[in-house]
Amino acid sequence: MAEQSAELSPLLKQATPVLAARGEGVYIYDEDDRRYLDFTAGIGVTSTGHCHPRVVEAAQRQVATLIHGQYTTVMHRPLLALTERLGGVLPRGVDRLFFVNSGSEAVEAALRLARQATGRQNAIVFQGSFHGRTMAAASLTTSGVKIRAGIGPLMPGVVVSPFPYAYRLGMSEDAAVEYALRELDYQFATVTSPQDTAAVFIEPVLGEGGYVPVPPAFLRGLRERADRHGFLLVADEVQTGFGRTGRFWGHDHAGITPDIVITAKGLASGFPLSAIAAPSALMEKAWPGSQGGTYGGNAVSCAAALATLDVIEEEGLVDNARVMGERLLAGLRGVAAEHSGIGDVRGLGLMVGNEFTTADGRPDTDTAARAHRIAADKGLLLLTCGPHGNVVRMIPPLIVTADQVDSAVAVWSEAVKEATAD
Repeated sequence: MAEQSAELSPLLKQATPVLAARGEGVYIYDEDDRRYLDFTAGIGVTSTGHCHPRVVEAAQRQVATLIHGQYTTVMHRPLLALTERLGGVLPRGVDRLFFVNSGSEAVEAALRLARQATGRQNAIVFQGSFHGRTMAAASLTTSGVKIRAGIGPLMPGVVVSPFPYAYRLGMSEDAAVEYALRELDYQFATVTSPQDTAAVFIEPVLGEGGYVPVPPAFLRGLRERADRHGFLLVADEVQTGFGRTGRFWGHDHAGITPDIVITAKGLASGFPLSAIAAPSALMEKAWPGSQGGTYGGNAVSCAAALATLDVIEEEGLVDNARVMGERLLAGLRGVAAEHSGIGDVRGLGLMVGNEFTTADGRPDTDTAARAHRIAADKGLLLLTCGPHGNVVRMIPPLIVTADQVDSAVAVWSEAVKEATAD
């Protein structure tokens, strides 16, 4: 056989030019040992920072005893312990868990449960939503056509309703909420009868869609309609969960309890693990054989998740996300005040987006891309998002300090100044 080499798919484009050699806390180091302030956190995954000693120790210890115990074949202690521990942070009454590997898998499991439990077929999502890349999850995703293009026909039964994106709509937040709820009711009158609607899926903060927090009044409006019509409210907390927004769950800001909670990303500080949680009476309505998977609830990932919970609690990281998020938001708004090309700065906790627009309010993708690239050149790693790629987002680990926030804001200020220079 002739020798050949293989390469990664040409579609896998790096957001930054860094070839990472190691990570430590809020920093990534390349192979030349140059240090970068990492405000991407692996897209919100390394919640306790890179290689937190407690997480590393827990994973190393578990690797030496049991790497994989397939959870429909044998049970293992890390999974049982994690399940018990999560009961202490999940909403009251949401007490049954099913573990898989990725956010997309968890979204699909939530959809399967919702349809089986209600006997209804339709799901409602909101414009700008991101729920994953697998087939059903992509059918629920409207953050950009790149997720949906060229793979149709997509799964039927998905209804897309307007999101209360006040800046894009040119409305106040209250007016945007009123508009979006009114349009949702119109969907019930014209597209999907409430009696045909299994669930509404919502991210407490739009992720890929532009880092737009959901107004609490909108979540409360969804909860009221779910109760009135008998469909389920599913909180997609893949990116917002585990303290990211300054509360343990993003939906906590609205004071509501979802019927199903989806969690992933920061759950295990970088190890692949995700889950759905629901009340026992609801989870029991899943059909036999509908939940399973080879790698779900992996022992090493569960051990890392247990250590992650320890670190979040003992180091006060939920409150740190709130305080540092306020500091970051204030700093970035200060930068935006000096540059008219940043039309909006918004966020919740340590999820903050900077939206670039032209003088007439159109998306300014080119300037956002320049600022993003220049920031990386200066040692600050960021990501873009939004349907037009004109939002630069910041997602530092929950351990970020005031000095690190201030350093990031200073670098960002320089990057924006250079990116907008005539």
